[in-house]
Amino acid sequence: MPTTYFKRLRMEINLRRAKLPGASLPEGYEWRAWHPVLTEAHARAKWGSFQGEVDSQLFPCLGSLPGCRRLVSDISLRQGFVPPATWLIVLPATGFRRITPCATIQGVVQRWRTGAIQNVGVVPEHRGLGLGRALLVQSLLGFRARGLKRVMLEVTAENSPAIGLYKGVGFRHTRTSYREVELPDPVLLPT
Repeated sequence: MPTTYFKRLRMEINLRRAKLPGASLPEGYEWRAWHPVLTEAHARAKWGSFQGEVDSQLFPCLGSLPGCRRLVSDISLRQGFVPPATWLIVLPATGFRRITPCATIQGVVQRWRTGAIQNVGVVPEHRGLGLGRALLVQSLLGFRARGLKRVMLEVTAENSPAIGLYKGVGFRHTRTSYREVELPDPVLLPT
């Protein structure tokens, strides 16, 4: 199998200095604070966000609904899980529609006094409305309320919209790494 390398950026924000605005949502969208009963909704939002994206090649669990279920469950069971930094954005149920998970974010304590954001995801049909920024700010406010001083995340260097979002909120690039990924051999069709 051919091997390729993906450039990853570590970005950090100092919560003591960051000026965080309120996290508001567009009309019709609602917040859901972390609760274990929402594990499936978080998994569906995560799967919808990462299907066909480069991160699902880097982290194969993001490419399937069962993988996303395991990931959300594993994150929520970690000793350093931070419920106030873990949020879901939904379109609420109506007479003709079930609740629609639109965006998700999870937070954990990485090291002493440092939080780590896990998998910011916005389903493609709901992008461009400010949901990613709202999720990010809401999560940072949760980390701050928990007494953490710094928060970090990693992002694939090709994801320029996400990098722009993170920089716009106050994150700065602190380290570059490369992740090796074996890609499946291309299927050759007979001629």
